Amino acid sequence: MIQPHHEKIFETSTLGIGLAFSTAPGGYQPSHWHEEMEILYPLNGEADITVENKNYKLFNKNATVVDSCKIHSTFSQEEAMLLRILIPKERLKNYMPDIMLYHIHCIPEEIGTDKFEEYYRICELLAELTRLYMYDATAFRLSAEGMILQAAALLLRYFSTKDTQTSLEADPLTVERIRSVIRYVEKHYHENISLQDAASHIGISREYFCRIFKKNIGSSFLQYINDVRLSKIYSDLQTTSLPVAEIMEKNGITSQKQFNQSFKKRYGCTPSSVRKTQEQKTPG
Repeated sequence: MIQPHHEKIFETSTLGIGLAFSTAPGGYQPSHWHEEMEILYPLNGEADITVENKNYKLFNKNATVVDSCKIHSTFSQEEAMLLRILIPKERLKNYMPDIMLYHIHCIPEEIGTDKFEEYYRICELLAELTRLYMYDATAFRLSAEGMILQAAALLLRYFSTKDTQTSLEADPLTVERIRSVIRYVEKHYHENISLQDAASHIGISREYFCRIFKKNIGSSFLQYINDVRLSKIYSDLQTTSLPVAEIMEKNGITSQKQFNQSFKKRYGCTPSSVRKTQEQKTPG
């Protein structure tokens, strides 16, 4: 079975920029958001991304940008490699004090011919960054951060609109609560987690928890847990030879009927077909 590989080049630079090259089996990453702007640059494979309930393709050698606090999810049926960059806009205020007023929108399918030249320059920077990494160039980290800042400047100059108030800045308490819940789910998804468990974990009522979670993540808490479990199962089907029933139990799903329906709805195929496809790709 193919094992996922995720190589972080740096994630704690002076400006808090994160950079990683990832090679992983296909799968679904449930809806989530973060305060950093995210640049995705696929190097091979095919994938789909949903941003704020709109579906797009992640095209090879084409940069896609997800702005701060935008709810998004990704799905790929095949293993893929991509460059992933996280840029905390808050940390760039020394260069651009009003940066949080700028909404960035850079999706290949929605870029007009009038901005193609600027978009191509961004993609060239990411391609050069990748080449420098592959050839282990001297002072790679220094070059990489400079290229990332150039790309960020182009995005702000040509692919953004400015608000009169900071609608991008989420309430810090809500942000921390959502982060805490996501960490909690990642640690306990294989257990029988209830709405009350999650609400109690962050010290608020169940009703209030349901409202802020749906508002900030875009799905109900129970749907989110189910999506997390399905994503783990999809990965296990590709990376282990465990029986499907054992994988289900390992990841906290007990109802075979509900599992089959949810899996087919999410991935458009059956668990056995995922396993069969992966076995056909595996040498020997």
